[in-house]
Amino acid sequence: MKKTILHISKYYYPDEGGIESVAKYMAEGLSDYRNIVVCYDHHGPTRVEAINGITVYRIASSIKVASQDIIFSYYSHLKKLIRQYLPDIIMIHCPNPFLYPIVCHLKPQNSKLVLLWHSDILGKGILYKSVKSFEQQILKKSDLILTTSLNYVHPSSPVYDYRNKVKVVPNGIDTRDFIVSADEESKIAEIRQRFGNRKIVLFVGRHVKYKGIDYLIRAEKYIQSDCVIVIGGCGPETESLKKMVTSDRIKFIGRIPDEELKYYYHAADIFGFTSITKQEAFGVALAEAMYCKCVPVTFAIEGSGVNWVSIHKETGLVVPRNDVKALASAIDNLIADDKLRSRYAEAAHKHIVENFTKEKAVAVMNSIYSELLPNN
Repeated sequence: MKKTILHISKYYYPDEGGIESVAKYMAEGLSDYRNIVVCYDHHGPTRVEAINGITVYRIASSIKVASQDIIFSYYSHLKKLIRQYLPDIIMIHCPNPFLYPIVCHLKPQNSKLVLLWHSDILGKGILYKSVKSFEQQILKKSDLILTTSLNYVHPSSPVYDYRNKVKVVPNGIDTRDFIVSADEESKIAEIRQRFGNRKIVLFVGRHVKYKGIDYLIRAEKYIQSDCVIVIGGCGPETESLKKMVTSDRIKFIGRIPDEELKYYYHAADIFGFTSITKQEAFGVALAEAMYCKCVPVTFAIEGSGVNWVSIHKETGLVVPRNDVKALASAIDNLIADDKLRSRYAEAAHKHIVENFTKEKAVAVMNSIYSELLPNN
């Protein structure tokens, strides 16, 4: 009989997001195990459903506090599921602090507790102080902590004190989503034509402060080369960012539909990945762009996996954090030197294929779990 993994995630497919994507490909990819998912649901009543062969329990949210769903009945639901399935592994996709004391109390003695540490809790102030003791409790109780990069095991992170039980499982992308067939080349050409066949500097992501989009906008006046800066996505900062714009070289295009995203990556020359804090723990969009040979320029972020995904002067350029003029200079250098940009583009694609696909991530996880449960 297969051993059981109980995946605890905030949300799950078809909800979108980086953690949701990882939870899905892990649950579906770890096929040697029986995989059960439990998650929040802010769309409807508590229910159970089958998605691509995975049993998913969605528990209706009661209230929301600081973007965190609170479910008054979660304890009883989880208790029932643990009794029903007797999981060999309970895997929490972190951060999810309000569940930490619940899981600590309910975890069976024979179950292994694994934390997949997507990121630290950052920028929450008093709220973080209120849950910090829960975080320490779950870290102590865990059997294994998985980070998405070695860089994240940093003195600034709570996991650093538990580094003796940390292993690295990098995030992975589904490369099939970014392959362009011959009959799709016209869609890429259409995008280039729309922007006057100028070199394209692309940003894709949520418009929130830590993404550093304002730095890209401010860098525009220092960029000497002929180019257009295309900003995809939307968010709470969108309107204030638009008010910063004084140049017709900066174009806001809104959210790019998932099925069209690959066309923009392939059409662009440079990926302006301007995140400025370790809230950007890895950079899935960065990996996607690199797979499509869109050369990244990133800021140096201490304690983040961003500069592990893209390596300075190998797969792209890294500039000092918050340095607008250095950002502009790096973009100029890449636009001016076609051979350099082509070399980085090929290296970036190769780096992602060799290290950051979902198949690689699942293989690493399988190996780790074989060690954790040696009799599997």
